[in-house]
Amino acid sequence: QVQLVESGGGLVQPGGSLRLSCAASGIIFSISAMGWYRQAPGKQRELVATIYSGGNTNYADSVKGRFTISRDNAKNTVYLQMNSLKPEDTAVYYCKASLSSSWGQGTQVTVSS
Repeated sequence: QVQLVESGGGLVQPGGSLRLSCAASGIIFSISAMGWYRQAPGKQRELVATIYSGGNTNYADSVKGRFTISRDNAKNTVYLQMNSLKPEDTAVYYCKASLSSSWGQGTQVTVSS
């Protein structure tokens, strides 16, 4: 059974930084592409960043240059470094593996002064 556990969210001021983590189990992590998604109140869940098994990455235009996705296959963990945060980044952030339809519980990120 696939389990995804997100952590690292919190309240941060505009311009601040946060690092999210997602620990995965129940999948062959090293061959799975991993994605970070977010869902703001009243909006659809959107894909923020993807990292493939070979290390290639893709980002939504709204976060390019500010967010960095990375992975540690030895720890079955994917990270999202978020810099220069804006109020519009406020959302619940989720990770997902390409090899599974499961979602974690998410972690809340709130950007506010």
